[in-house]
Amino acid sequence: MAVPNYTYLKLKILGPGRVITVGTSFQRVYECKVECCGHTAAIIASRELVAIKKEVTKEAPDTKKSTESFKPAEGSKEVLIDSHSSKDKMVCIGTTLSSK
Repeated sequence: MAVPNYTYLKLKILGPGRVITVGTSFQRVYECKVECCGHTAAIIASRELVAIKKEVTKEAPDTKKSTESFKPAEGSKEVLIDSHSSKDKMVCIGTTLSSK
């Protein structure tokens, strides 16, 4: 059984023959508090990361599932990029764009 005294920064523990008193300084208390806050922030961040990972895994698309082929949007047409080229390279352009 230990009794902390925050006013004097002492910890009193009942020993075999007498009371054992452990003391510290304000600087050491501050260092311990900062370290404790750092550990707490790391634990919270790791728990949040696990929760986010579960959500992302549920929402991730199935890569093995076959998808339909790409279909161009309505109001577009395919145009040959270079008519002198031996390769038929096409580009899809919109036909419903304004003149601006």
